[in-house]
Amino acid sequence: MFALVDCNNFYASCERVFNPNLEGKPVAILSNNDGCVISMSDEAKALLLPFGAPIFKWETFCKANNIQVLSSNYPLYGDMSSRVMNILKQFSPDVEVYSIDESFLEFNGFEHYNLDNYGQKIKNRIKKWTGIPTCVGVAPTKALCKVANKIARKFPKQTKGVYVIDTEDKRIKALKWTKIENVWGIGRQLSKRLKAKGCKTAYDFTQLPNDWVKRNFSVIESRLKRDLEGIPTLLLDEDCKDKKMIATTRSFEYTYSDKDNIKERVSTFATSCAEKLRKQGSSCHVIIVMLRSDRHKKNLEQHRASATVNLSCPTNSSLIISNCAVKAVMSIFKQGIKYKKAGVIVSGLVPVDNYQLNIFEAEDPKHVPLMKSIDYLNTRYKANKIKIGNQDLKRTWKMRQERLSPRYTTNINDIIVVK
Repeated sequence: MFALVDCNNFYASCERVFNPNLEGKPVAILSNNDGCVISMSDEAKALLLPFGAPIFKWETFCKANNIQVLSSNYPLYGDMSSRVMNILKQFSPDVEVYSIDESFLEFNGFEHYNLDNYGQKIKNRIKKWTGIPTCVGVAPTKALCKVANKIARKFPKQTKGVYVIDTEDKRIKALKWTKIENVWGIGRQLSKRLKAKGCKTAYDFTQLPNDWVKRNFSVIESRLKRDLEGIPTLLLDEDCKDKKMIATTRSFEYTYSDKDNIKERVSTFATSCAEKLRKQGSSCHVIIVMLRSDRHKKNLEQHRASATVNLSCPTNSSLIISNCAVKAVMSIFKQGIKYKKAGVIVSGLVPVDNYQLNIFEAEDPKHVPLMKSIDYLNTRYKANKIKIGNQDLKRTWKMRQERLSPRYTTNINDIIVVK
């Protein structure tokens, strides 16, 4: 059996933990640079505030309905997520962290457990120790866990936040209740194709002939179908495999049209990619840099471009990657354009201790101990204190966060004072 533990309205719930005045009130959380709504409480959903609503268009609506609008507080959310995931490891040795607010657990050897009671125990401990409300879905497969979790979330009074699919009747009933567009792994375009075939529910999808699904869809949909039929096919991914590509992309807090700001941002993004490479023990062969203007400002001249740098030997040095990225972005920079977004992607990843050497060229051997020292100091002091000279020494991510709550658990200056 598997379980999916999902935190309810995670970002809004994190804010409520440290600000009880928000309990029972509509709360909305904004994306980077206070752009649009990416999370909200049930009270805000009841007021029909749409997900993805641009706040500049919905500001009046939020004020009229007393919706508390907050900037994303990612350090707080990341820390609270880590606390929740650590609690889950107490209930099963097999845990897959699926996203910042949900995890799969595998229950091997739990045949004689009452899994409904066990789910309640998980839910209660997370609530007691962190203050975060959760729902738990238990089923024989991961896809059915998703369905069970949705039922637990939809009917909190009947399920008390935990639902177990442990019989064939429950499985069929749950699949008939689940609309095809709400099935985990089925996107908008795929749901249209399935609806054209007469599939309105998840149960309809499981009734399609296997041969037809294999011919018309990918192996992923075929595995999903078997998972929904109760045959464990999508296994637990306990170990986070090394990424084949690493990207750091961000929108700027304001539009930039000068070279200096563009260079600084790209250098910071490139350094972030280099740090991620070293963390997973990889080096890269290819660096891709992209630059975008503000597509929402139709009255301004638009420009979007990318440049690729192929390295003669792989590297994870912040100095080399940053230098190459800055040169690349200057090759596509266009004077007079107001740019809103940039990004750096590193690919062609290889292990640092196993790659093809180049007889004519090699990385400066001093870079390896230098990067190791920088990473140690930045980890030791819990902040990016050591930076490259062309980076902003005061801020790493420049975002407009005019409604930001305190970083209660990650900044000593923001810790709650009890009087």
